Amino acid sequence: MSAAKANKAQPHRSPDGGRIDRGTPLSFRFDGQSYQGYAGDTLASALLANGVKLVGRSFKYHRPRGILSAGVEEPNALVQLRSGARHEPNLRATVAELYDGLEATSQNRWPSLAFDVSAINNVFSAFLGAGFYYKTFMGPTRGAWHFYERIIRKAAGLGTAPTLPDPDRYEKAHAHCDLLVVGGGAAGLAAALTAGRSGARVFLVEQDNELGGALLGEAAGAGLAWATDAASELASLPNVRILTRTTAFGFYDHGVMGLVERVADHLPQPGAHQPRQRLWTLRTKQVVIAAGAHERPLVFGDNDIPGVMLAGAVRRYLHRWAVTPGERATVFANHDEAYRTALDLADAGVAVAAVVDPRPVPGGDLLRALAERGIEHLSNHVVVRARGGRHLLGAEVAALDADGNPTEPTRFISSDLLAMSGGWNPAVQLHAQSGGKPQWDSRLFTFVPGTSKQAERSAGAAAGHMTLASALTDGVSAAGAALEALGHALKPIDLPAVEPEAEAVPAPLWEVYTRKGKRFVDFQHDVTAKDLDQAVREGYRAPEHAKRYTTLGMATDQGKTANVNALEVLARARGEAREKLAQTTFRPPYTPVSLGAFGGRDVLRHYHPIRRTPMHAWHEAQGAVMVETGLWMRPRYYPRGNETLFEAMNRETRHVREKVGMVDVSTLGKIDVQGPDAGEFLNRIYANGFKKLPVGKARYGVMLREDGMVFDDGTCSRLSESHYLVTTTTANAARILSHMEYHLQTCWPDLRVHVASVTDQIAAMAIAGPRSRAVLEKAVEGAEVSNEALPFMGVVHARIAGKPVIIFRISFSGELAYEVAAGADHGLAVWEALMEAGQDSEIMAYGTEAMAVMRIEKGHAAGPELSGQTTAADLGLGKLCSTKKPYIGHRLKERPVTADPHRPALVGLVSLEDNKRIPGGAQLVEDPKAQAPVPMLGYATSPTYSITLNKNIALGLLKDGAERMGTTLYATNPLNNTTVKVEVVSPHFFDPEGKRLHA
Repeated sequence: MSAAKANKAQPHRSPDGGRIDRGTPLSFRFDGQSYQGYAGDTLASALLANGVKLVGRSFKYHRPRGILSAGVEEPNALVQLRSGARHEPNLRATVAELYDGLEATSQNRWPSLAFDVSAINNVFSAFLGAGFYYKTFMGPTRGAWHFYERIIRKAAGLGTAPTLPDPDRYEKAHAHCDLLVVGGGAAGLAAALTAGRSGARVFLVEQDNELGGALLGEAAGAGLAWATDAASELASLPNVRILTRTTAFGFYDHGVMGLVERVADHLPQPGAHQPRQRLWTLRTKQVVIAAGAHERPLVFGDNDIPGVMLAGAVRRYLHRWAVTPGERATVFANHDEAYRTALDLADAGVAVAAVVDPRPVPGGDLLRALAERGIEHLSNHVVVRARGGRHLLGAEVAALDADGNPTEPTRFISSDLLAMSGGWNPAVQLHAQSGGKPQWDSRLFTFVPGTSKQAERSAGAAAGHMTLASALTDGVSAAGAALEALGHALKPIDLPAVEPEAEAVPAPLWEVYTRKGKRFVDFQHDVTAKDLDQAVREGYRAPEHAKRYTTLGMATDQGKTANVNALEVLARARGEAREKLAQTTFRPPYTPVSLGAFGGRDVLRHYHPIRRTPMHAWHEAQGAVMVETGLWMRPRYYPRGNETLFEAMNRETRHVREKVGMVDVSTLGKIDVQGPDAGEFLNRIYANGFKKLPVGKARYGVMLREDGMVFDDGTCSRLSESHYLVTTTTANAARILSHMEYHLQTCWPDLRVHVASVTDQIAAMAIAGPRSRAVLEKAVEGAEVSNEALPFMGVVHARIAGKPVIIFRISFSGELAYEVAAGADHGLAVWEALMEAGQDSEIMAYGTEAMAVMRIEKGHAAGPELSGQTTAADLGLGKLCSTKKPYIGHRLKERPVTADPHRPALVGLVSLEDNKRIPGGAQLVEDPKAQAPVPMLGYATSPTYSITLNKNIALGLLKDGAERMGTTLYATNPLNNTTVKVEVVSPHFFDPEGKRLHA
């Protein structure tokens, strides 16, 4: 594309200059309209080059909003980028790099940006002042909230949250360095180069896509040339690492910094094997914060109209992107440095109508330069109000009287660009996050870094040094102090000779009082000076309180443009000196960070580690459908043909009841307990006795928490005089180990006991069914497994397939059953040997669904019943709790509330309606048609269909359960309007005498 055509397509693009690549034109779309830009543009600069000034609508009043700034402090130009699965809302157009094909959409408007129905809010703004949501939506009755809730939820937020899974990948990285330099501007480059030449390990991070900082937004000169050379040298130093497109978003204890690197946000999509973003955890010894400063707006009537911009941002668009944001400009500023914007605009061919300055006698040689260009200068004047709608038409200007108040009549100055500046606020956010307290600077009328609490120091504009010469010197000084602390010898660098410049030392002006128009302090949340006045009148005088009452400085802005002006308005409203008010607290992140970056690769299957048993490959080869249980993958069922889950579960359950089956129970927690005092230790941990458990025997045990509630259940087997093996539920394995270690280390350090998790070291399988002994007798070597040699709850050492195993005669299915434990390396060999030995007995593998059915049929309490709200007595295990010894929880289980005989107790429930299953969690009531609130007697915990009984059954917890046996109740689920008639029975549905498991 030729330059002439490009300029025609981009009417506000200068024919030359800028740091854009005019040889690489880019096409993009905004609200469905196609536009042209260049490589090196941001979305904001490209929109301005195309004459687009209206980019969004404000949050509360839906007022037209345009681009205010040129950096991360932008409160107005929040857009949605990309579409489909990569759609992302609330991104700042000022830092979104342009790429070919970029799609952007404005936010918070309907049906269109130009015509937004919700702009009616602006008409009724008198009713939407500070705290209106508290006064209106929360009262006078609860019904008011129910009425407004749906409206509020639809109005909340700016952009539209994505609904599709994020297709991109994110990474995490960790690193150490001697010195971290935050910011690649003049001060940051000087600090990094000084430390790099001195041999320190340096990280230099810059949120922009290239180094240079504010120098990139200035005309070419000695400073920019030096910055280019410095960046090249730093890139060549092996001890220096440069990260561009990287933001230091958080400063944490002990010098830990959080960084987010936007690896591929400037591309349509990441390349192959390329992450979109990378989250760095950087551990530093010293930090130099050279993050620059944010320009401060001025508060006057309708200062939010599109076309009102920050003066420094205007100059940056002019020099870096060759964009003239308007055709006729007015500059309103309270310091000399902003005059450069007027001069640069005039040199670029923009008509500058006037420079408005509230100071009576401005100083400096810049006045002469204005006169030479024929620019009118209005000292002792202020802009009272901006005029316009969807774009700026001009400004009303007034002279100040002796008291500093605007006079009448006002003068209207026609312009489509109003460049304002109230001074600069050093970026003290990271300093504050590190524990430092920003302090008020009465010269700059803003906050500067105070005393450091960690090994950090600010430099350059971030420390209040606003000229190039002072920033360079301060960067070297900060690096020198850091190197001294590190023990490195300082190697000085040569700094460029730069021309003297006007420093941004402002006059004390923050707001211009007027009754005309709204005077916005926080552009993003439509917080006006009037709102802050109201907050003070209503008692929200402290900055932290006013912030929350008015939503000041929240969301992506975080007070970058609003805070200092807001504090001045609050001080004026309180009638107190500014120095009595402190900054609100700055917390990470400095700018928004994608949740994907925090998650990294830890999503979906990577969110938790996937644990597989030694027999996992065998299960998959048999077509098992796997299910996550805790962190483990377990076979849920083994379908045959087109079997459903229900059909396979019934087949497997019937087969085990009639013949024999084997299930993988390697996931059960297994804890090895050894030592001379192991028996005493277990006696204190468990509610029932273990000290006198004979060697070669197992015992079912119940653990209580300190509050007397059931913690976990399982078995404990005594393998030798001082050696026990404890099993726990799969879900509680880690918690039980932690529970044991805690008590050994803090409560009973005198006990000579060691505990260790062996869950991963032991593979386990349970063989159950009438033919299970026959299978074992065929497979076992070196041991007897007859009923006499291995009775119920017996333990024996043996070999299977030549591998050492331990066999436990334990049953949770109600059948004759055994559990076989082998070393994890031998697990598959033992499993396959048992399957081979069981061929004549028609052995079959079964999954967790059939296992759960048999557990419920036998009345064994498990996860749903071990909810942390049940006692041993509730579960029918009260007789297991010893009355002859102390143990964890024995005192508090006797509290009246836990010993109450009327507490909900474990019962069985049988559906009296043939085809109706009992819903899990269903409430048990006597009359489901009773008027609400219906007294709830209990609830169903573990429902299932029993093929053995040919009934729908469930375990449940029911008040006065023992007295209600044989009664009829209703299991009702109000969420889906389901009610099932049930009979209360014993929880032991199957073989209550235990004849089968003792066979």
